[in-house]
Amino acid sequence: METFMLVFGWVGIYSPMALGAIGSMVGCARAGQAAIGALLETESGHGRFIGVSAMPSSQTIYGIVVMLTLNRTVTPENSPGLFGIGLLAGLALMISAIAQGNCVASSIHVTKSKVEIFGISLAPAAVVEGFAVFAFVFALLLSAGLPA
Repeated sequence: METFMLVFGWVGIYSPMALGAIGSMVGCARAGQAAIGALLETESGHGRFIGVSAMPSSQTIYGIVVMLTLNRTVTPENSPGLFGIGLLAGLALMISAIAQGNCVASSIHVTKSKVEIFGISLAPAAVVEGFAVFAFVFALLLSAGLPA
């Protein structure tokens, strides 16, 4: 039983990075596909499409920081906390990266027709980033209360 608890702790430590990276891969791929499609349909502004398609990559960075913050000796006492914080923060980062990729893809699609709304069309992607930051900050705060 103790080994089982320790495995949960280790899963919790590495979940934020792994799940954040998975979400970033999916989100960046979705936005990147939209950017590539826009290259064929527009005469200029290609750099901004490629640039914003990388927005979902920030969730991987947040996941790495949370992972490093959670990294400690795993014990039966801290395993449940490590698992809960790590897994739930990782899921939040993964889902937000995927959603942000969809928002960026939509922004790229609409900008092809109406270039002047590029900035405002990124507002939903910024809101989704805010939720990723919330998950990041809460994970850092909660991890401070775990036994070392």
